[in-house]
Amino acid sequence: MKKVTLKDIAAHFGVSISTVSKAINDSYEISNDLKLKIQAYAKEKHYKPNRLALNLLNKSTKTIGVVVPNILNYFFVQVLYGIEKVANESGYNIISCISNESSAKETKTLEFFDAGTVDGVIMSLAEESQNEDKHEALLDVINNDIPVVLFDRVSDNVQCDKVVVDDLEAGYKITKYLINIGCKNIAVVNPISSSSVGKLRLLGYKKALEEFDIPFDPKLIINLTIKDDLDLLMSFLLNYKTIEGIIGIDELIAVQVLQVVKARGYNVPNDISIIGFTNGQLSKYVTPSLTMVSQHGKYIGEQTAKLLINRIKNPGLPYETKTVKTSLLVRDSTKKVE
Repeated sequence: MKKVTLKDIAAHFGVSISTVSKAINDSYEISNDLKLKIQAYAKEKHYKPNRLALNLLNKSTKTIGVVVPNILNYFFVQVLYGIEKVANESGYNIISCISNESSAKETKTLEFFDAGTVDGVIMSLAEESQNEDKHEALLDVINNDIPVVLFDRVSDNVQCDKVVVDDLEAGYKITKYLINIGCKNIAVVNPISSSSVGKLRLLGYKKALEEFDIPFDPKLIINLTIKDDLDLLMSFLLNYKTIEGIIGIDELIAVQVLQVVKARGYNVPNDISIIGFTNGQLSKYVTPSLTMVSQHGKYIGEQTAKLLINRIKNPGLPYETKTVKTSLLVRDSTKKVE
C-alpha cells in the first residue's frame, strides 16, 4: 500500500501542503472545522510524518542517546527508567545502548551518536575505558557541540555535566556498620576493581579500617574478573582466616557470595554478615534477604535527564556536578546491632 504524504492529503482537500502540516500540528492558524477534517483523514489513511525530514527542518532529533556499561546490574536498569520518564515527559525519545564494559563498543556507539542521530548523550563509562583513561570518541562528541552528561562512572579528564554517587562515603559507611556489629575481618569481593566506582568504594573501606585501627590486609580483597572462579577464590578466602563480614561491590556478586558461603555450611548472619550494593529485586528475595546500599538509581536517572535537557536548551551554562548520597537498607544478612 502506497504511503500517504502531506502532498496527497493537500490534493484531496484542495489546499496547500503548508496548510495540511499546520492542521496536523494543531495550529491555531487553521479553522477548527478544516483542521478536524484533515486530522481525521490523515488518521484514516495511516499518515505518519517523515521524522528525518522534520529533524532536518527543526535541526533537532528530539532523541537522547544513552550508554550503560552493564544491563545485568539492576542499578543501570533503575537509571534507565528514571531517564526515560523525564525524557518522555519533555517530549524526547531515548536510544539505549550497552557497552558491555568494552571501550571499542563504547567508541562505536558514540560515533553513531556523533553522526547527528541524537540531541545529547547520557553515559556511564565502561570499565575498560576508565582503565585506559582514553576518551577520544567522547571528546569528539563534546567538541561537536553535542551536550553530554556522565553519571556514576565519570572521568576528571572530561569536562561536562556529571551526576555521581558518593561511593567513597558509601564504602566507608558500610565498613563502619560491619565493624560496629562486631566484624573485624571484613573481606571485599570487587568485580569492578578497575572502575572509579570500585576504587572509591575500596578507599572508603580502607578509611573505616584506619579509623578503627584495623590493619588493611590485601588478602581480604578479591578483585574478580570474568575469567575467575568465584567458588575457588572464596574457598581460599574462607580458609585463610575467620571472616566475619563480606562486602559485595554489586548486587549479583553479593547474591553469589551468599550462596557460596551458605553452601560451605556458614550461617548468615551469625557466622558471616554480608552487605551488597544496589537495591534490586534479587537481594530482597534471597534467604536471608540481603542488607544493601541503595544508590537511588531512578533519582539519578531523573537528574541526568533534567541536566541534559537543560543543557540542550541552555548550552552556555557552566558545567555542574551533582553528588547523590546513598542509603543503607538493613535486612537479614547482617547481625543486629549489639
